[in-house]
Amino acid sequence: MRADNIYFINGTAYAGKSTMVRLLAEKHNGIACEENYQDSLLAGLSREDFPCLTYTRDLKDWSEFIRRTPDEYEAWINGCTEECTILELRILEKLQEQKKKIFVDTNIPVERLKRISDRYHVVIMLADPDISVKRFFDRPDKEKQFLYQLLLKENDPQQAMENFRECLRRINSRERYDAFLHSGFPVVLRDDKRTAEETLSIVEGLFRLDGRDGG
Repeated sequence: MRADNIYFINGTAYAGKSTMVRLLAEKHNGIACEENYQDSLLAGLSREDFPCLTYTRDLKDWSEFIRRTPDEYEAWINGCTEECTILELRILEKLQEQKKKIFVDTNIPVERLKRISDRYHVVIMLADPDISVKRFFDRPDKEKQFLYQLLLKENDPQQAMENFRECLRRINSRERYDAFLHSGFPVVLRDDKRTAEETLSIVEGLFRLDGRDGG
């Protein structure tokens, strides 16, 4: 698949990826594929073909989820990325039939993006890795608050919380951050002093959607 009408935003958590996807789609009359958009296919997945994505779908005891070691958690996240890539490409190929610009908050690894896209169709957005660990439970998402309450119910809540934060540190490591930073694609760093509209203008320029060279 060639992604000539698809604009990918990859990067770290808390960098504003889905916000940019939504604003770009609104402004350019395009299609927004926001965070975890591939979940629309989750119900029909088989455990054999998608063991990582169906893990939470079929989980009976969520205490099992929060008790995993950092190694187990990292392996699961890596597996989810591989499986999400399959689903994303499946969805995007279908959406291309609409002949609109498609803006995607993506999990597709940068090496795969290099094969299907180019530097004017991919932007990396990054936030400091520590934010993802320190502020994970700050958001009111019911899923995050559900996990938080589970951790508090463990026999040793402090130890359980620290284990879970270590899992988060593993997948939000400086090494992963640096891999994005040096991927070869344009990078936009989180800046809390910058408005969403200002960030939008920067991203539009990187995508050549601001009138330069057509997008």
